[in-house]
Amino acid sequence: MTVPEIEPSDIPADAYLLDVREQDEWRAGHAREAVHIPMTQIQGRVDEVPGDRTIYVVCRVGGRSLQVAAWLNQLGRDAVNVGGGMQSWEAAGRPLVSETEERPFVA
Repeated sequence: MTVPEIEPSDIPADAYLLDVREQDEWRAGHAREAVHIPMTQIQGRVDEVPGDRTIYVVCRVGGRSLQVAAWLNQLGRDAVNVGGGMQSWEAAGRPLVSETEERPFVA
């Protein structure tokens, strides 16, 4: 199965952005509008992911998100991989927030 891919700059403003990185990566820096469900938890929490809209899946560089997007598509969801992950997000100048007192960054 081929998984569609999108560049961070092309993600719609009202998109459902699913961040599948681990907790420490999330805390360091993430998109404000993202929903966090680590890849290791996605199977048990898949009911939290909407089935009525496109899901844009992101990780650090695109590998984990590609796997999750493929799995979601096999379940009948409409999932798209964010090419280059959060590293591309940051390189495109898209905003980041952190869950710490430090400046946000992609861990």
